Amino acid sequence: MAGAGVAITGIGIISSIGKTMEESQQALLSGTHGISRIEHVDTKLRDNIWVGEIKYSNAELADLLKLPAGHNYTRTAMLGCYAAQAAVASLGSCDMDAYKTGLISSTSVGGMDYTERYFYKYLEDPALHPYISTHDAGDSSHKIADYLGIQGLVTTISTACSSAANAIMMGARLIKHGRLDRVIVGGTDALSKFTINGFNTLMILSDELCQPFDQDRKGLNLGEAAAYLVLESEEVVRKENRKPLAYLAGYGNANDAFHQTASSDNGEGAFLAMEKAFTVAGLSASAIDYINAHGTATPNNDLSEGRALQRIFSDDMPLFSSTKAFTGHTLAAAAAIEAVFCIVALQQQIVFPNLNFKTQMEELDCSPQTEARPAQLEHVLSNSFGFGGNCSSLIFSKA
Repeated sequence: MAGAGVAITGIGIISSIGKTMEESQQALLSGTHGISRIEHVDTKLRDNIWVGEIKYSNAELADLLKLPAGHNYTRTAMLGCYAAQAAVASLGSCDMDAYKTGLISSTSVGGMDYTERYFYKYLEDPALHPYISTHDAGDSSHKIADYLGIQGLVTTISTACSSAANAIMMGARLIKHGRLDRVIVGGTDALSKFTINGFNTLMILSDELCQPFDQDRKGLNLGEAAAYLVLESEEVVRKENRKPLAYLAGYGNANDAFHQTASSDNGEGAFLAMEKAFTVAGLSASAIDYINAHGTATPNNDLSEGRALQRIFSDDMPLFSSTKAFTGHTLAAAAAIEAVFCIVALQQQIVFPNLNFKTQMEELDCSPQTEARPAQLEHVLSNSFGFGGNCSSLIFSKA
């Protein structure tokens, strides 16, 4: 499998369904979602929405990371550090200085959760000034890099809900072109008033558990999470005697330039992104055994993505499901946690269920998989489509 793509050798994840890969896998297999009422954000919508919230307070996260008193790590940064550290730890041994190592992290929220908390207090309380610089999306990336001891390239990608997919894609390209030997790639986002109020204003939050690809879907449940993958070159894999978990075989992104917050009706951007991913992987659509769909449960997304899938796969639709009913839509982290889910699916030869589905959409000729089931999986497609027409697709292959 040396020519199958870029090797994925480590993964780390934290979300509302678990703080480890093992806990996440168990939740996916048992159909146990992590959707609840919100506890850690003081919002007037507390009793009106459901979210995929990680039930650690900021103080508890700081303790887990052994951060010193007086630190200025935001929740986004702490979740990112936790997942990235787990990804590196899963390698067993990893000298950050032994190879050209970089970090490509993605976020959409950045430090907004602290900005909105302290904005009106900054002029009154100098003790809060260290948090002013944490608003920037790049701050969490540099915090993660410092926490891991990464001295090489550190950069941040923010393309809405496809952010982590583009981070993974960029990392793979840097390895393929010999710019880096190892890259930690992924994304992190925390819940905040900004995103809760923003999505509520767009009227795409559901007041019930979300129902991806269901005729009666009402909207999404927001979530928070972080996940990171370790990508390594063939040379590093050989020298370190690694056993890859899976391979990133293909990737593609496109933009349909249709609307700031909506996808085109025929899913043009999604269609083009998937086509590009097939080209990079050297695979035909018929080689895909399972699709982890973007599946946000909004009227627009599921119709647009469903039509794009039918255009690509025609009458040979693979098994597909959205796992966002488990975790909520975790924005910039979504593609990263779903990449982990795809890798687990390949390792365990299991397809995960699309929770809460009842009625097939009238506009589509296909329905998602509703129960966990064994399946022979060689190649898995993961879709992530963001605001502004940012569409990205990744193909993971069995190691």
